[in-house]
Amino acid sequence: MNLATLAPGAALPADHPLVDGRTASAPLVRALRGDRPERLPVWFMRQAGRSLPEYREVRQGTSMLDSCLRPDLASEITLQPVRRHGVDAGIFFSDIVVPLRLAGVGVDIAPGVGPVMDQPYRTADDVERLVARSLDDDALTPIREAVALTVAELGSTPLIGFGGAPFTLAAYLGQGRPSRDHLAARTMMHAAPETWNRLVSWTADLTGAFLRAQVQAGASAVQLFDSWAGSLSRADYTDRVAGASARALSHVADLGVPGIHFGTGTGHLLGEMRDVLVSAGVRDHAVGVDYRTPLDEAAGVLPGVPLQGNVDPALLAAPWPVLEAHVRDVAARGSAAPAHVLNLGHGVPPDTDPEVLTRVVDLAHSL
Repeated sequence: MNLATLAPGAALPADHPLVDGRTASAPLVRALRGDRPERLPVWFMRQAGRSLPEYREVRQGTSMLDSCLRPDLASEITLQPVRRHGVDAGIFFSDIVVPLRLAGVGVDIAPGVGPVMDQPYRTADDVERLVARSLDDDALTPIREAVALTVAELGSTPLIGFGGAPFTLAAYLGQGRPSRDHLAARTMMHAAPETWNRLVSWTADLTGAFLRAQVQAGASAVQLFDSWAGSLSRADYTDRVAGASARALSHVADLGVPGIHFGTGTGHLLGEMRDVLVSAGVRDHAVGVDYRTPLDEAAGVLPGVPLQGNVDPALLAAPWPVLEAHVRDVAARGSAAPAHVLNLGHGVPPDTDPEVLTRVVDLAHSL
C-alpha cells in the first residue's frame, strides 16, 4: 500500500466486535459515544508493561520491538492487565515507532533512553529519502494477527487501537532520539516548512495505516497519543501540526469507531485537539486530559465532549486514603462532562504496585 493513498472505505467485517454486538454496549464504547453507562469505565495508559511481574517474565530475552511484532507475545501482554485488574478495555501493546520499523526505518528502543533512530532526519534530502519508503500492506500482518488473537480472548471487553501522533513521530525522527525540547522539529517547521509538511504528512499516513489495520482486525476504538505536543504554542500546533493529526485519524473515520485524542502538557490545546477529531471526521470522540488540568475546567473548554482522565500517576504511590480521595475527586469533576472514562493523566509508572491499580478499578466501578 502506498502511504499517499488512503485505503478504500469499507464497512467493518461482520465478525467485528462492534458489528456482532460483543462490544457495542460495553461501558467504554458507550462513554466514548457520549452516554453515561451504569458503571464508570476505567483503563490505564501503559497498563500493559513494566508494572506487572507477569510482563517482565514473558518479556525475558526479547527486545521491546520484537515483543511488539510477535503476535502471540503482543496479544498476551495486552491481555495481562485485563485479566489482573478487570479494566474496561485493553490497549493494544505496541510502541509509536513500530510503524517506522515496519516501513524499514532503522529504529530501536534503547533501554533507559527510548526510541533511537539510525540517524536524525533534518534536511530536505534526509526527508525525501525517508518519505520514499512505503508501508506495504503485508508488513502489517503481524499487527492484524495480534489484534485478532487478542479480540478473540477479550469477548465483550473492547480493545483500543494505538497510534503515535505525527508530531511526536516527527520529533523523534528530527532529533534522532528523545529530547526535552524537540528543537529540531520545532526549528524545521519554521525554517523549512515544505520539508516539515512532507515529513508530518508521511508520519500521518504511517500512523493512519497502523490504526486502520488494528480497527479492521477488531479494535473497537482508537487513541492517538501526542506525547510531545505540549511543547508547542497554540499557533504552531494549529498551523503546523493539527492538520497532520487529522490526516492520521481520517484513515479510520469511515470505519465508525470512536476516537480518543490525548497529549501531555496540552491543557492549552484542548479545544484544538477536539477540532482535530472533528475535522478528521471521527464522529464519536473524546479528549484525553493529562493530570495538570482539572476535568471540570476541561469540560468548560470542551462543552458536550466526553473526557478521559486524569488521575495523577504520582499518587499511585501515595497512601491509599490519599489516592482514594483523589480518585473520587477526579470522578466527581468528570461528572461535568457528558461522559467520562477514568484513566491516568499519563502512563502507569514502572514501579507501581499492581494491587493499587486493581483497587482503583474496584473503586471506580463502585462509584
